[in-house]
Amino acid sequence: MALKVVWFKRDLRMHDHAALSAAAKQGPVLCLYVVEPVVWRQSDAATQHLRFVRESLRDLDRSLSERGARLTVVTGEVTDVLERLMLAQPFDQLHSHEETGNGVTYSRDQAVRRWCRERGVVWTEWSQFGVVRRLPSRDGWAQHWEAHVQAPQLFAPERLRSENLPWVEPEAPHPAALGLSEGDHPQRQRGGRTHATRVLHEFLNERSLSYRGGISSPLSAPTACSRLSPYLAYGCLSLREVVQATRARLATLPPEARHHRLGLEAFVSRLAWHCHFIQKLEDEPELEWRNLHCGYDGLREDHFNPAHFSALTEGRTGWPLVDACVAMLRETGWLNFRMRAMLVSVASYPLWLHWRPVGEWLARQFLDYEPGIHWSQLQMQSGTTGINTTRVYNPIKQARDHDPQGDFVRRWLPVLQRVPDAWLFEPWRMPESVQARCGVCVGVDWPLPVVDLERATREAKTRLHQRRALPEVKAGEADIVRRHGSRSRAAEQTGRTRSAAEAAQQSLF
Repeated sequence: MALKVVWFKRDLRMHDHAALSAAAKQGPVLCLYVVEPVVWRQSDAATQHLRFVRESLRDLDRSLSERGARLTVVTGEVTDVLERLMLAQPFDQLHSHEETGNGVTYSRDQAVRRWCRERGVVWTEWSQFGVVRRLPSRDGWAQHWEAHVQAPQLFAPERLRSENLPWVEPEAPHPAALGLSEGDHPQRQRGGRTHATRVLHEFLNERSLSYRGGISSPLSAPTACSRLSPYLAYGCLSLREVVQATRARLATLPPEARHHRLGLEAFVSRLAWHCHFIQKLEDEPELEWRNLHCGYDGLREDHFNPAHFSALTEGRTGWPLVDACVAMLRETGWLNFRMRAMLVSVASYPLWLHWRPVGEWLARQFLDYEPGIHWSQLQMQSGTTGINTTRVYNPIKQARDHDPQGDFVRRWLPVLQRVPDAWLFEPWRMPESVQARCGVCVGVDWPLPVVDLERATREAKTRLHQRRALPEVKAGEADIVRRHGSRSRAAEQTGRTRSAAEAAQQSLF
């Protein structure tokens, strides 16, 4: 019986794995993961991503070995690896999950499709999320998503008939070998299904009690949020099992647990928004690098200020909450949704930076980087979709609302430890006598704000609204709503509800 190859990508698990389940029913399988240098050399890849993948691969290999199989890890471009494999051990079928990735993985999949056609290999791609390939219309999409998450979970067979190769590599190479120069994030989450299932269990049974009302503040969000986003992004968990586990937990709650129930219901809703935004990139891959609404072309691109960008990425904007968020990102690779939105808002409005380079930087900082959600959110927050309300987050107000005692700022910015509460969020206003007492000289120990926040924000909003008011720009909005708007509620079709924007943030998980 001919060998069947299961190509693992961002689906690093055995459970509820459609590709593995289908291939295993037909005979011996070879479980393959390809470390692709061209993918890892892109501007959205980081050391923390590769190390998370390495940890997940080790966990997957352990699970496979318990069933009589092993994971074949090979470094190279996929078509070259498949050709080498075909010469060593001919196969007639390739199974994998669909992937809505970046432009490089899109081109890679096209090359694999040509290779399979030329070699007579049948390549079957299986749906991983509630995302539809070649979707003709958004009408009925919500029903498709619901059918996907309600379908029975797939269980791997107790024993796998597996083929192994003598040139199996022990694991993915060191980051430096792939040109990744940035260091790891010391406090990031660790990869693998073992960690993923533990985090899911803890969230559903303990931490979800704080989900409703706890996800906005950077103080409470690290435990109130589910923290499942990296495990969904790399497929250590399936979306379906997370939805079904959450609904099963909801079914056990007593009637008086209304707060807990509302939180878990909101969480399930956000899982649907997760797929809603990935569907946007699936339908229109160009939104990774091109404004969704072409009427906004040239709005910021021609005014990019490298000094502003450096101040943002180095955490020296002079706005304490912004710089504290950057410090947390460097250390943990994670930030809650509101603080992510605030970072993009600050970049887009007072700093007037184009979303693409900001997005590349943030993609490397976010351990849970999911291209479909990431690029859709960058564009929505920066105002280039043409259909979303302008959302501008004032970092001083956000600090007062969500870190009123300054605990978050002081934790991540030790230099401000002794600054009195009255001046903590606006240290540039401190009298010299106060600066001397607390040991912080503004302009020396702490940077002055890179721009005047109020004036720069006002000017940015004026520029954006002037562009939006142009007849040719307004004329293009209806087509974008038709192609990408939610059909769940009329208000969401234009994206003009606050909850729709917030719910879509990947960091909610």
